[in-house]
Amino acid sequence: MQFSAPAEAAWFKNKEKKESAVEQPAVFKDPELIKTDKEKEEAEKLKNNPNAVYIKEIQFDGNKLIANSEIATAMKVQAGDVYSRDMVQQSLKQIYQMGYFTEKIKALPIKIDEHNVILKITVEENLPITGFTIEGNEVLTVGEITNAINYLKGKPQNMVLVNQAITDIEEVYAEKGYILARVTAVFDDPDGVINFEVEEGHINSIAIEGNKKTKDFVIERNILSKPGEVYNENQIKSDLTRLYGTQAFKDVTRSIQKTNSDTDLYDITINVEEQRTGTLSLGGGVDTATGLFATLGFAENNFRGLGQRVSLNVMTGTGIMLNDRSMLNRANIQSELSFYEPHLKGSDNSLLSKVFYRDFASYQIPLAIERRFGFETTLARPLNTEKTLRGQISLGIENIDVREGDSEEVQKRFAKYNIPISERAKQLEGGLFIGIAPSLIYDTRDNAITPRNGVLASIRFDQNVGLEDIRDTHGKITASIKKYYPVMKKSSFSLMGRAGGRLYGDMPEVMAYRLGGPYTIRGFRMSEVGTGDGFMMASAELLTPLLFLDRIEKVKFLDNVRLAFFADAGKLFSTSVSDRMYDRPGEAISVGVGLRVFVPGIGPLSVDWGYPLTNVGHGNKRGAFTFGVGEFY
Repeated sequence: MQFSAPAEAAWFKNKEKKESAVEQPAVFKDPELIKTDKEKEEAEKLKNNPNAVYIKEIQFDGNKLIANSEIATAMKVQAGDVYSRDMVQQSLKQIYQMGYFTEKIKALPIKIDEHNVILKITVEENLPITGFTIEGNEVLTVGEITNAINYLKGKPQNMVLVNQAITDIEEVYAEKGYILARVTAVFDDPDGVINFEVEEGHINSIAIEGNKKTKDFVIERNILSKPGEVYNENQIKSDLTRLYGTQAFKDVTRSIQKTNSDTDLYDITINVEEQRTGTLSLGGGVDTATGLFATLGFAENNFRGLGQRVSLNVMTGTGIMLNDRSMLNRANIQSELSFYEPHLKGSDNSLLSKVFYRDFASYQIPLAIERRFGFETTLARPLNTEKTLRGQISLGIENIDVREGDSEEVQKRFAKYNIPISERAKQLEGGLFIGIAPSLIYDTRDNAITPRNGVLASIRFDQNVGLEDIRDTHGKITASIKKYYPVMKKSSFSLMGRAGGRLYGDMPEVMAYRLGGPYTIRGFRMSEVGTGDGFMMASAELLTPLLFLDRIEKVKFLDNVRLAFFADAGKLFSTSVSDRMYDRPGEAISVGVGLRVFVPGIGPLSVDWGYPLTNVGHGNKRGAFTFGVGEFY
């Protein structure tokens, strides 16, 4: 027989109909457990009655799967209570309400003497549950479902516990994101098998509302959920996050409506609220590498309503802040024009192209000026269905010009350390390079702005071919991994490891790895730890909201402000001539504190103060501030 869930099977219903016809005595209750004054009065009379009969012992018969103690607990009877027919009837009703027994419950008082009886309670257990069948499941296996209800197996059939099993099955679905899944029917077989029928909740249609400028297909290609699939809330949330990440929308929500034709089909509506995507910006700030800077920019994040991004940024800065004796105090200028196509020709491939020009005081080559300009294009695509693994390849051409900035001071330095002046020419080597760089990126972070869980890892190979001097052709590889751990409700702890090195060829010093300054070893000035052909480093960092300020719910901006505590350590290999000129240590450990302000679309703006724990050579022994824009590491 079949019944709807959560409902009563026929064998449940029959028990309820017959309940009133069963002889159902129950145990006496102590006055403390009896609510009405009348019941308390009657109980006291029974106890004070010289002819009262007491229950000396309670015996159970007929139960094989349910322990005596479990039944005794349910009926709340104790040996030593006064025997009362009415109270015994109530107790048997309580036993029946356990759900394990048929209506054939009897209580027989066996007289021992004038004032004592043994109360023998006879029960008949329902058929034991021998197994389960699941019908209608598609996204979850039978094993995944029955694992949640196996605790019923071997016990007598029980309406209360079967209804709990229905809830357990629906919770298994909900934990995996299938929030529309429902158990629609349950029925038992004569052999004790309980059959569950489920409807998992399929998507009938997906509609889009609210867009005026953005083309429908631009929104649709970001929605991986499809009609015909089982609805998954986790997938829909990822779809909405992906849409929000296009920066074309102020808000993105979804609504669910059951269809009239089929209870297992649902219509999904994606509601978008577009925002102004074209911006003209004028700003400024402070950064260790550029000093005080001003920016002028234009950006269109939904170009032609196709989800494309076009941006032009020009920045001028006063020069490197907190620079040491190896760096010129010189203003710099940087400019970049970029175009981003998130779905190249409707595919999952994305394309980013940019042209750039940079003129600044070199922090790689002491007392030199760098000028770089070139073009780069990057093609990327997800490599798995979860989109946690992404492959990309960059192709570009760059001209690097390194000029002398202070020849008099350079000659003094070379003479002081007995370095042949001919080495200076090698330091100033630049050139025209064609670069190709394939890379893999693995990202399981729960949040790109303020991650608290997951992993961000990458590996990149750079092949640079020298067009002016083939001897400058070289290859290098760089890899990093950062693991996030949640701490309490809003804080996070991360561990990072990073390493890189030249694989072959002669790599100009201007393209060498560096340690010291923002994004490397904090507490040191730019390149103050050193430069070299290889490096390895690690960092540990705790980010936590500012004390009490995160509780001010009306100021949402404070949710993106974090206090940082960190420790950095690193070492360089095959160090450069510059390190000899300035007695750089080549390895370092530092600790410090900082502040993060997370700005969507940009990343964290950071201010850090670090204190060196190791020898700094002739550098700053009191620590240093570093300023950064963008993701650290």
